[in-house]
Amino acid sequence: MPKTSARLLALLSLLQARRDWPGALLAERLNVSPRTVRRDVDRLRELGYPIVAVKGPDGGYRLGAGTDLPPLLFDDEQAVALAVALRIATTTGAGIEEAAVRALNTVRQVMPARLRHRVDTLQVTAVERPGARPDPQVDSGVLMTLSDAVHAREVLRFDYTPAFPPHTVAQDPAGPPPRRVEPHHLVTRGGRWYLVAWDLDRADWRTFRADRITPRTPTGPRFTPRELPGGEVSRFVAARFRGSDGSGEWACRGQVILGLPAAEVSRYARDGVVEELGSDRCRLTLGAWSWAGLAATVGLFDADIEVIGPPELKAAFAHLGRRYTTAAATAAPATPAPHGGPATPRNPLDNPPAFGER
Repeated sequence: MPKTSARLLALLSLLQARRDWPGALLAERLNVSPRTVRRDVDRLRELGYPIVAVKGPDGGYRLGAGTDLPPLLFDDEQAVALAVALRIATTTGAGIEEAAVRALNTVRQVMPARLRHRVDTLQVTAVERPGARPDPQVDSGVLMTLSDAVHAREVLRFDYTPAFPPHTVAQDPAGPPPRRVEPHHLVTRGGRWYLVAWDLDRADWRTFRADRITPRTPTGPRFTPRELPGGEVSRFVAARFRGSDGSGEWACRGQVILGLPAAEVSRYARDGVVEELGSDRCRLTLGAWSWAGLAATVGLFDADIEVIGPPELKAAFAHLGRRYTTAAATAAPATPAPHGGPATPRNPLDNPPAFGER
């Protein structure tokens, strides 16, 4: 049997891990008798921990909450997990970076040397894509307001700054009316925060960049959550990035034949399907959020292209061809790019369009 002090720490750690603990299960986890558990609970109460006895067939205990609760104690794994979470929080763009650094320093100072060494070996660096704009910072108060509205299922009103403000002849000096939505999920993707909500005025699902939201108070009435297209928020958000309705499929999908080996094309095809047609030809089936985007993506491959279909993809190539011809006729002469090197196309999905409100 472990010493009393070690056993009390283990008991306190278990009580903090879940809401209710049956007495028999605590005794089993601590490898002691139920009577010893009762005595240890009494000792913790004497130290000021508000442990409540839970009535029921099994009986049990619950660690209550209160302003008089003494400092929480963590075992080694919990302390390291907390430090790791705080270090990662400094790269989330949630507007809590400075607070996370202060909290991490506080936790680190009270750690034993062996744990400080484990935490110090973990270094997290946020790497930005070349040429990408810095991820916008979101006020932590805005995130809390959005999260509270999602949790309470209350209609949310807010002012929203779109990525590209509309240009109209006459604009209301007071600005556009506030958006009214049923907030369903607060998500993060690629260092940015988004609110997934049902827009009451547009009667459709929308995604909003959290850094462009200015909440208004008070919130509105409670609502019954609607079923999200696709069933899962991760699938829905991925579909919105693709420009689809939430089914998870690309809005536009087509086939082409490229004058390149299949092995070379497959390195850059992402979720496309590449079929070998010969040593230097292959069929590529690929999707995008628009026909023009799909044609432009295929055009990144330095090879001859034969469009199989559909007709919308052929029309998109013709449209881009006219645009490029016009650009070539008006642009200043430039030195031709070198040829003969390996094809290194870049998929536009590496930098998708601004994922603001759709």
